[in-house]
Amino acid sequence: MKEKILDLLIIGAGPIGLACGIEAEKASLDYMIIEKGTLVNSLYHFPTNMTFFSTSVLLEIGEVPFISHNAKPTRRESLEYYNRVYQSWNIKARFYEEVIDVSRNQKIYLVQTTKCRYKTKAIIVSTGFYGLPKLMNIKGEDLPKVKHYYDDPHPYIGQKVLVIGAANSACDVALELFHKGAEVTMAVRKDQISPRVKYWIKPNIENRIKEGSIKAYFNTTVDEITPDSVILNTPKGHLHLDNDWILAMTGYQPNFDFLKKLGIELSDDGLLTPKHNKDTLETNMPNIYLAGVISAGLQTSKLFIENTRVHASMILKEILRKKKARQEKSLVQ
Repeated sequence: MKEKILDLLIIGAGPIGLACGIEAEKASLDYMIIEKGTLVNSLYHFPTNMTFFSTSVLLEIGEVPFISHNAKPTRRESLEYYNRVYQSWNIKARFYEEVIDVSRNQKIYLVQTTKCRYKTKAIIVSTGFYGLPKLMNIKGEDLPKVKHYYDDPHPYIGQKVLVIGAANSACDVALELFHKGAEVTMAVRKDQISPRVKYWIKPNIENRIKEGSIKAYFNTTVDEITPDSVILNTPKGHLHLDNDWILAMTGYQPNFDFLKKLGIELSDDGLLTPKHNKDTLETNMPNIYLAGVISAGLQTSKLFIENTRVHASMILKEILRKKKARQEKSLVQ
């Protein structure tokens, strides 16, 4: 019996991966979405009490209305919304299935996952960037007390917590922990809180630092982490602090090793932008496309759900154009 060949395999079931699935449904393509975690896995791992910067309208996909209690929805509301999208469109997806290997046999891609093997004519990579934290590469970073993801403030009540970073995530975490009763210290690599911090957060964190409620060390890096302390490299020299937890809000990055494994070329300008056509989002590898923030390389702050939703229709337009061309060529022959 001949093995089934998909028209399209989508890697990643985040909002943009779902949008690609919706476009594939509209086009009646034979497709599948595979996701190494759960549905909208990155959003699931956002902080429990997080509120989006975007409005609910800007997060909508698939013509499914996103109704939230306030203009800016919460993490919980977004999880409910994207689950509703997934069910409304009856999207074909398999979860907790990770790609192990991808090879090419003539014009067909062979994709081996932890559960099975797929044959597909085209691939969309929509894996985002939240799954891989930027490591500090210092001694003690692998200790259980070091977290690169923040979930809920409750475990840190009455604890000495060092928050590393000065962007939105770090400031949000520091403020929430302070209000919940943690003893919060911040280690900031530059001489100030990031100017890109949300306008309603920035004065709050700066005032807490100014009054001494949150201790902040600027122009400071972390040299070493021990089970019960942390060593900071400050402008005044090394400083040893008693410490229970480290929350390293140092940012995240796309899985560049996976892109290179697929044969996708990256720019050599330090930004590691994957090579792709801006109009079709097809990479240097034929019929492999990029959707969402993964297309931006290290410039992850430039792309969001609201300005990459269009990627799905752009890619499917190109896939359908190629499919029509193949059919016309077959008829001529």
